[in-house]
Amino acid sequence: MPAGKYSVNASKANHAFRSRLTVSRPEFEPRRFRSTVPYYARYRLAYPPELIARVIDLAGLAPGAHVMDLGCGPGLLGIQFAKAGMRVMAVDPEPDMLEAGRSAAREAGVEVDFRQGSSFDLPATEPLALVAMGRSFHWMDRAEILRSLNWRVVPSGAIALFEDNHPRTAENKWLDDMREIENRFGADAASHRAARRSTEYRSHLSYLLESHFSHLVRVGVYIRQTITADDIVGRAFSLSVLSHETLGGRAADFERELRGALGEISADGRFTEIAELAAIVAMRV
Repeated sequence: MPAGKYSVNASKANHAFRSRLTVSRPEFEPRRFRSTVPYYARYRLAYPPELIARVIDLAGLAPGAHVMDLGCGPGLLGIQFAKAGMRVMAVDPEPDMLEAGRSAAREAGVEVDFRQGSSFDLPATEPLALVAMGRSFHWMDRAEILRSLNWRVVPSGAIALFEDNHPRTAENKWLDDMREIENRFGADAASHRAARRSTEYRSHLSYLLESHFSHLVRVGVYIRQTITADDIVGRAFSLSVLSHETLGGRAADFERELRGALGEISADGRFTEIAELAAIVAMRV
């Protein structure tokens, strides 16, 4: 068979395989993160300027290139790209997140165009050189947004998915304890993790490799820092599955149990965190 050609049977089999692995479209909850706003920017891990610079270099962005921060929250990514000289539109469905982002951008002395919208309702925009997403791609209909971005991103443009990862190491024991308590208090958290362990789950890589943006390069920066029990509790409340709105009257019990577990690890309430801040840069072949 000539290279690059498929038989009819092979094409059908491939389609059946993709259909079997495709999970249902996520339910869109535009205000899912509203009670996390006071915690998100303060306690979530920030993206190092070095990582932003490496993504800019990989994507070949020139100063003034148009970047969209999709699912921007309080602008953790968008503000960093603006500091690096890009023109940034930041999009999020949560009005309170947008207000927090505008305040943070003013404090940083940069201009970011914050707009209400989502992957399900993208605002009109000029052609984009880069679409950046920080820990937000999993909330989207991933196949559909990749199809939509194909005609919104310039031919030489790219998509960058940012994430944070914690290696399994003794220093990060506090995270294991947090997740164990999280699984008991947050039914959504347990179900999300179970779904990712399922043989039916499709990774971000799977969707990207099937899209027009199938040339993937991963870059990362490792950090080691000291954090406190307050930081860990704040990080927990920044998660939608553990937000005050989600936990309701159980939020105080969750915090009390988490602080108790943390107190058994460190008497002085100080902990070491080792983490990787990373990005998958997806370009057209």
